[in-house]
Amino acid sequence: MNPDNGFSSESMLKGRMAESMVEELLKKSGNTVYRFGYEAIMQNLTQIKRSFDIHSDTGERIRTIPDFIIIDERGDSVFLEVKFRWNGLPHKDDTERLKKISEFWNAKIIFVSSLRSPYFQISKPPYFDEKGRFVTKPLLKETEWKIDPAVYAETEKLVEKYLSQALFPLA
Repeated sequence: MNPDNGFSSESMLKGRMAESMVEELLKKSGNTVYRFGYEAIMQNLTQIKRSFDIHSDTGERIRTIPDFIIIDERGDSVFLEVKFRWNGLPHKDDTERLKKISEFWNAKIIFVSSLRSPYFQISKPPYFDEKGRFVTKPLLKETEWKIDPAVYAETEKLVEKYLSQALFPLA
């Protein structure tokens, strides 16, 4: 088996699990959550794939579509992207993608980490401070979605159970 394929499969699986955890956490906290995202519309795009330029402005917008639309109890909507990063930090390759997500969608991003609690950190555009440092805060401090602390604690236990294994063995 190709180790790159194993990493990609494991990373993709953990990313999907992180998305599902965030989705359920937000729903159980009283928010309405709609799946949005590139994967959600990909079926329609495959029909026009040959004539569609993914490097055009429209293509770039579609490739950076956030994972969810969240509607809080007041009816306000926000785009949300979810990223699993074992250490909670963006990859080197994420910087350009985050700029596009900010520019095109003005989306909030939840980074799900398996390294240390709190496992859920949220960032809002522009994501980086004036010195280029990534700026996040614990999701429980996000007042807009009124995260239920009991549901949050349950979800953190799920991270420990299912996502805590590092993508790279320590020994």
